[in-house]
Amino acid sequence: MNQQYQNPEEGVDAIKQYSIDLTELAEKSKIDPVIGRDAEIRRIIQILSRRNKNNPVLIGEPGTGKTTVIEGLAKRIIEGDIPTTLRNKKLVALDLSAMLAGAMYRGQFEERLKNFIKQVVESDGEIIVFIDELHTIVGAGAVEGQMDVSNMIKPELARGRMKVIGATTLKEYQKYIEKDAALERRFQQVYIAEPSVEDTVTILRGIKDRYELHHGIRIQDSALIAAANLSNRYISDRFLPDKAVDLVDEAAAKLKMEIHSAPLEIDEANRKLLHLQIEREALKKEKDTASITRLDELENEIANLSVELDELNAAWNQEKKLLEDLQKIKTQIDSLRNQAEQAQRESDFQRVAKIQYNDIPLLNKELDKLNKLIENNHFIKLEVEPVDIADIVSRWTGIPVNRMLQGEKDKVLHLETHLKKRVVGQDEAVKRVADVIRMSKTGVIQQDKPLGSFLFMGNTGVGKTELARSLAFTLFDDEKALVRLDMSEYMESHSVSKMIGAPPGYVGYDEGGQLTEKIRRRPYSVLLFDEIEKAHRDVLNMLLQILDDGRLTDAKGRTVNFKNTVIIMTSNLKQEELNLAMRPELLNRIDEIIRFKDISPEVLQKIVNIRLEELKDRMKRENISVRFSESVYDFLSREGFDAQFGARPVQRLIKREILAEMAKFILQNSEADALFVDYRDEKIVISKERALFSI
Repeated sequence: MNQQYQNPEEGVDAIKQYSIDLTELAEKSKIDPVIGRDAEIRRIIQILSRRNKNNPVLIGEPGTGKTTVIEGLAKRIIEGDIPTTLRNKKLVALDLSAMLAGAMYRGQFEERLKNFIKQVVESDGEIIVFIDELHTIVGAGAVEGQMDVSNMIKPELARGRMKVIGATTLKEYQKYIEKDAALERRFQQVYIAEPSVEDTVTILRGIKDRYELHHGIRIQDSALIAAANLSNRYISDRFLPDKAVDLVDEAAAKLKMEIHSAPLEIDEANRKLLHLQIEREALKKEKDTASITRLDELENEIANLSVELDELNAAWNQEKKLLEDLQKIKTQIDSLRNQAEQAQRESDFQRVAKIQYNDIPLLNKELDKLNKLIENNHFIKLEVEPVDIADIVSRWTGIPVNRMLQGEKDKVLHLETHLKKRVVGQDEAVKRVADVIRMSKTGVIQQDKPLGSFLFMGNTGVGKTELARSLAFTLFDDEKALVRLDMSEYMESHSVSKMIGAPPGYVGYDEGGQLTEKIRRRPYSVLLFDEIEKAHRDVLNMLLQILDDGRLTDAKGRTVNFKNTVIIMTSNLKQEELNLAMRPELLNRIDEIIRFKDISPEVLQKIVNIRLEELKDRMKRENISVRFSESVYDFLSREGFDAQFGARPVQRLIKREILAEMAKFILQNSEADALFVDYRDEKIVISKERALFSI
């Protein structure tokens, strides 16, 4: 029997089935407000208005707001804020996964796509198609030499019968679209740059109401500024405004979770009540007088605590009720605003006037009353503050919150004080470093260079590396912000590739460079080139670009920004030897060449104090208190002094004479929680003593 083939896709509305109507979402106010990006939207409209090749492609880093720009376009179409050529158009987002899903038979996917293209073409320009992740159309649906999506839409794109807006990242555009020259020339590029910190704050202010409504809390303006600044400074592997929005969202979610959890005061009271009830049940079995007396006391305590707990719960529930009422009113106001927008589009101005001048003002009055009542809340914290944002950044990065919130001005202004806590006897060097950093931070010197570049000269052990460590901790809140490169590993000319990455075709091309990758991921760093005179001249030539322009291009063609780094080079050479080892054009680009003084006996005493205090702190973390006699300080200062080798012999002496004995003593006396270290009879003696404080 001959059965006629029936097309399963016949009669299916392909536009409705395989796409999402963005203009419909905008009409229902399900799209967040789009702040800024006017120039980019104008450029898209301009390209869409062309006769041929009217297909814009949005290119930019992930998280810079490419999809948001398209949502902004959909919103403008609905509001009529657009040229007449694009009025009343329908903007739909192609759902390629829905088109691929369930295509069981060969050719079924192509049939679906052809139907979709046909409906778009037949709309005569009334439907604009948005394809997010445009690179996915290259190769999509192709099996054993069949045509993919990109080849099926090329003819319609070339003739201008189908308007498509694409969005993809720079890397994926280069990898997939640029390889297909015929596809690339059918699209016009629109670059979506990462917004500045100031623009990000404006964007956050624009979307703040939506997040407040969703989470049922308030967000301080200072928290928005903190989100933009802290994300820009500490989260270097993502882009604005996405990372700042994520910070605000997560901080608000954390606060919302705390609101719906029992407050600490009630939680502690509940635990105490449970403890007393367990004790009461245990004492009921006892018959002695003391137990009976204690049982009576417990009954009174439990009764009083139960009354107190009921009062606390009632107060907490009342605060939660106020919060729920506040949320309801905010939702009503938001709904009325959407209705007013809809009425305005329908030219129902009477309804618009009623909503704007009657309904919303009445609800705002109720809102003000509730806000005044909520200000006296005892249990519930209702506002996201800068400290909440800093707490989220701290969880993401591991940087302590208190250091993050310390003012940048205060940090830079008192830079010498912070550095001298760890570096002693080098006041002149510390002052010169601090002066350059201050000039750079205040903008009185050139801005397109690193924050500072220094050449530290002097004998070994005088504090060159310690000053670099201290600078990393003070400026960038973390000693791990020190990127140290030992120049003895870069003595051959080909070792340049270790820094910036291997060239294409060589082993390790995908791995990137040791220097460029570290700075790309953590642009706020102190960069230490140890023993710079040992590096090959080709490596030194590369430094010229960093010192001059504050940037370096790696083997993959990516430009790495060094403008937020401090460059430090160290050398043990004398001035005459240095002039022979390093070229004048490199020396001429360094901000300060600083010669460190040799360590004197007086300075060594201060270093001994610092090292022993560090040892005390280390042992304190192990729950052991340590006390040193004056004779120990004198012994270390006397025996550890060596003008040629600086402070390093002291460290070796502490290891050999004190740490070795201490380790042995702790293993033999595992219960010891307080130690006294003395020097007598020409040797270190360790003994137990009573703990001087509780740890």
